[in-house]
Amino acid sequence: MKQHLLPAIKLTFICLVLFCGLYSLLILGVAQAAPDKGEGQTISINNKVVGYALEGQSFTADKYFNGRPSAAGYNAAGSSGSNKGPSNPEYLKTVNDRIDSFLVHNPTVQKENIPSDLVTASGSGLDPDISLQGAMVQVDRIAKTRNLDKEKINAVIQSHIERSVFNGIEKINVLQLNMALDNLK
Repeated sequence: MKQHLLPAIKLTFICLVLFCGLYSLLILGVAQAAPDKGEGQTISINNKVVGYALEGQSFTADKYFNGRPSAAGYNAAGSSGSNKGPSNPEYLKTVNDRIDSFLVHNPTVQKENIPSDLVTASGSGLDPDISLQGAMVQVDRIAKTRNLDKEKINAVIQSHIERSVFNGIEKINVLQLNMALDNLK
C-alpha cells in the first residue's frame, strides 16, 4: 500500500502546483497582455460606465435598436441559455411571443423577414451583437421614431459593422450602435 500511496500523494501535489498555481499565473499573464488588462472593455459617456462591449443589454424603447433576447435576463452572474430545444412547446411559445411583439413594434416588417437572432436567445444569454439583417429590419421603426432619414441610419449601421475573424460573419454591437444614434444631430 505504501508503494502506491506515496506516488499518488506526489502526483497530487505536482498537479496542484501545475494546474492551480502555474496555469493560473499563465492565464493571468495572458489577461494582462489583453486590452484593458483582462478587466473587460467598458463603454463610458461623460466618465460614467454605461455598459460593457461584450455583454448584451435590454433596449426596449422604439428609438433604439433591439438586441438579442436573453434567457438570463441580461444578468452576467446568471449567464445561461434556456436549454430548451426547438420542439419544446414552452420554447416555441416564447419565440412566437417575441415574433408577435417584434411585429407590433415593426409593422413594416413581414414575419418571414425577421432574422432568428432577434427572437432567439444566444447560448450565453448575453450576446451583445446582432446580425446586419437584424439591424436593417429595424431601420423603418427607428427612422420614424427619431424623425430621421433612413439613409442616415443606414450609414450609422454600415460604420459599425464588424466582421468575425474566424468565419467572416458580419455583426453589429447594439450598445455602440445605439450610442451612435444618440450622437446623431
